[in-house]
Amino acid sequence: MVFLRARHDGTTPHGTAPLGCDPTDLMQVEAVVTASGTSFGKGMQILPPDRRYGMYAVYAFCRLVDDVADDEGEARDKCDRLDAWRARIARLYAGQADDALDRVLLSTIRMFGLRQEDFNAVIDGMEMDARGPIVAPDEATFDLYCDRVASAVGRLSVRVFGDASAEADKVAHHLGRALQITNIMRDVAEDARIGRLYLPAELLSRFDVPLTPQGACHAAGLDAVGRILAGRAHDHFRAADAAMRRCNRRAMRPARVMGATYAAILSAQERHGWRDLSHRVSLSRPRKLLIAARALVA
Repeated sequence: MVFLRARHDGTTPHGTAPLGCDPTDLMQVEAVVTASGTSFGKGMQILPPDRRYGMYAVYAFCRLVDDVADDEGEARDKCDRLDAWRARIARLYAGQADDALDRVLLSTIRMFGLRQEDFNAVIDGMEMDARGPIVAPDEATFDLYCDRVASAVGRLSVRVFGDASAEADKVAHHLGRALQITNIMRDVAEDARIGRLYLPAELLSRFDVPLTPQGACHAAGLDAVGRILAGRAHDHFRAADAAMRRCNRRAMRPARVMGATYAAILSAQERHGWRDLSHRVSLSRPRKLLIAARALVA
């Protein structure tokens, strides 16, 4: 497959805007990514224009539905707003687009064959948060949550990256869970401040950790829980890496970078442990750049 490079004006060498969309629509979608303050936009610069703006559209969708779940307000109101998103996605699959994000999403769906069920799974995951704080879910619910808020995003992403194979879906399955577990284990204290505790009840009980957000943060057994979940995440990273080796190599470049970066974060968290949650583990920008460079040439 030949990947077209964007010119300085954002068009391809043939003079057409990415995804065949109006440049103004593309700018509005990119603005959602920029406003989030995340490094996601820069990370997607390795993709050619159609795929890059397709990922911006997927990210903007995820960002906006996540904002609904995190907004203050009544659970019923938030669930109604998420239902409106389900209806909006259904309209896209019926060919109706009403604003800039709709139009770019519709072009992305058509160009890369994105599945409606994956968009709906992301919304379902946000609804789990919207209905009230998740506190010590059982193992099945924990895994379902990880699938909806992370692996479903992965299933959308691998198609935009350029691989719609069954092996690419395996990458999404395992890498999504690995990334989400890493985030959960890094953000235990931050989640507790807003009344959330995503750690599985069975593991917490096994190590005499209270099934309450603040109680868990100060429990001696939390370190053991963290190390078991970190082991699971490493297993998922390895399974994702194995699946990537059976996929389109070029298409998996962003996945390799994300996997390597988050695996390094998880290893740093393991070195720090979970006895003192006052410090949130992070990587320096030079370290991230080095990890990305190594992942791209591996």
